[in-house]
Amino acid sequence: MKAPETNIQNAEALALSALVWILGDQPRAERLLTLTGLSPDDLRARAGDSAVLAAVLGFLEAHEPDLVACAGDIDCKPEALVTARRALDGGHWE
Repeated sequence: MKAPETNIQNAEALALSALVWILGDQPRAERLLTLTGLSPDDLRARAGDSAVLAAVLGFLEAHEPDLVACAGDIDCKPEALVTARRALDGGHWE
């Protein structure tokens, strides 16, 4: 089992990759901002915040086609994104 700080670092890295993927598509990026209530400035300022990263992954979880597409494009399993969200929400990376 990895150390907790490594687990969170892995979850953060995965979430940041997912965020970049989301922001690569303007309609999807706008939907993220609308559904999370974040402004572009908030997102820039808080992109490293665990709560924001968890919200990003939660956004993907809420729309399975995006979850699956993102996972494929960033070369991970959809389950890894869900597990990362749980870790960022205070759970454990498994």
